[in-house]
Amino acid sequence: MPVPRIVAADTAPTEAATRRPIRLALITGLSGSGKSSVAKCFEDLGYYCMDNLPLSLLRPLLRKPQEHLGGRDRVAVVTDVRAPGFAQELPALLREVDETSIEATLLFLEASDESLMRRFSETRRRHPLTLEVGTSLHEAIVEERRLLAHLRGAADMIFDTSEWSIHEIRRQVWERFSEDAPERPLLVVSINSFGFKHGIPYATDLLFDVRFLENPYFVPDLRALTGRDARVVQYLESGTEFNELVGRIEDLLLFLLPRYRDEKRSYLTVAVGCTGGRHRSVAVCERLAHRLGAEGWAVRVDHRDLDKEE
Repeated sequence: MPVPRIVAADTAPTEAATRRPIRLALITGLSGSGKSSVAKCFEDLGYYCMDNLPLSLLRPLLRKPQEHLGGRDRVAVVTDVRAPGFAQELPALLREVDETSIEATLLFLEASDESLMRRFSETRRRHPLTLEVGTSLHEAIVEERRLLAHLRGAADMIFDTSEWSIHEIRRQVWERFSEDAPERPLLVVSINSFGFKHGIPYATDLLFDVRFLENPYFVPDLRALTGRDARVVQYLESGTEFNELVGRIEDLLLFLLPRYRDEKRSYLTVAVGCTGGRHRSVAVCERLAHRLGAEGWAVRVDHRDLDKEE
């Protein structure tokens, strides 16, 4: 009779052996080149981001990441010449990284002198190296480029943002790092009804005016109801314009939404307005939300003026 095979406990894989290395994007580069904007793009990809992290805090993070990250496995850190000793100490820190626990990518950002000078002029911010008396902006840019030349040479990836808009920055970060994301960030569509008499909602991306539809407010039996009530919807559907309007807006949104998503937008706000915000706009929003949801889009609905009196 065969003897059962017993596996000793100490031969089983340990947690450390099976744990996936932490993904670390270390973002650095020239002042004004867009490091904070890049960090926000990493946040959209699910990274835990830390901006302007001093080297005294970066060192223990790199040595014992599990103790300092609370189980997070995707981290982006921005550090630059604002950190004392940055140019001299960062290369040594990177050489100390344990590659079995951290998969680090050094991302270096740069831009032309003309672009950097324009950005500092537009924001009216001081370059970190102009704190010394008598140092001009251009001299500070040239000196920082010299200080970071060896770090640029050690970078795994270089972004030249001279001609990039924020949309191009998002696209570049997405194309190079999204394969490591657990899932594609959703475009959340907010569909909001409102009444023009109470003002247009703030931060609206697309707005539709539906005041041309027959108004249930002027039907005594429907006045106290809202666009959520079946009787109001039946009244609106009795005309030909309601269903045609909803269909045309739906077709437009189904055309636009994939393009907004490809632009890496996280949110889109669609506002639909009638006079008081209680009947026509509510009914249209409810119908649109149902149809877009059926097409697989993440939809949120808000009726801002539903409880306000006409």
